[in-house]
Amino acid sequence: MADASTALASKPANTRPVRIPRALRGWVLPIALVVLWWAAVRFGWSTSPLLVPVSKVWATAVAQVQSGALFAALGASLWRDLAGFALGASVGLVFGTALGLSRLFEQLFGPSFHTVKQISLFAWIPLLSVWFGLGDTAKVVFLSLAAFFPVVLNTFEGIRGVPADLLEVARVLKYSRWQVLLRVVLPSASPSIFAGIHLALIYAWLATLGAEYLLVSGKGIGNTMTDGRENFWMDLVIFGVIVVGLVGFTLNWIASRIERRLLAWRGRSVAAF
Repeated sequence: MADASTALASKPANTRPVRIPRALRGWVLPIALVVLWWAAVRFGWSTSPLLVPVSKVWATAVAQVQSGALFAALGASLWRDLAGFALGASVGLVFGTALGLSRLFEQLFGPSFHTVKQISLFAWIPLLSVWFGLGDTAKVVFLSLAAFFPVVLNTFEGIRGVPADLLEVARVLKYSRWQVLLRVVLPSASPSIFAGIHLALIYAWLATLGAEYLLVSGKGIGNTMTDGRENFWMDLVIFGVIVVGLVGFTLNWIASRIERRLLAWRGRSVAAF
């Protein structure tokens, strides 16, 4: 008994594991990567000119902000992104709804749509550049295509996935077609529809960078990175990559917050930890 009590007394009073605050968990990996990056340059683990010091990237960031070049490039990219997203998502929502509601519409246009969606997005660049040139019009049309397909697919799947029991209840209540659409079909399909819109926002931002790489006319954050690559200014390229990641994270965060607010009736996610 004495040995047991001595062993218990020798154990530390607080054995609870260290817990990272939930708000800071997402910063663990980025901070670790920056520390590793700094250490690789500081201690000579890498002598490649492709890996520039953190301080040089920071100096480039300050210069870009002070000169206003960052805001001009970022403003141009975001304008194209949001314009293409709004156009593609709006048309995709209408087309996907018609495709999901009407068997005749699906028979007429479904085969063509499912064929066209197999074409790589960047395969449209040569055709769009011939039709619309290298300016903003071609880029916005390209981005609208990036947003169009995920919205159509998710809207179609959401509408076709409406439970038959709900439609039967609507018939018993003698709902009109508009009432069935507004009170039964769209609310039931809304999780899938919002998932498509969320994907469209992400795809449109990714396509923005691709459009600015391939259609090099005008300003944009992609053009800034292209200038850095052509002049071998790796600090500018890395700065552009960081900006692109931060903007993508912000857009995703905003979309997630809006989706969570509008679909609050679904309840909490199972990912509670």
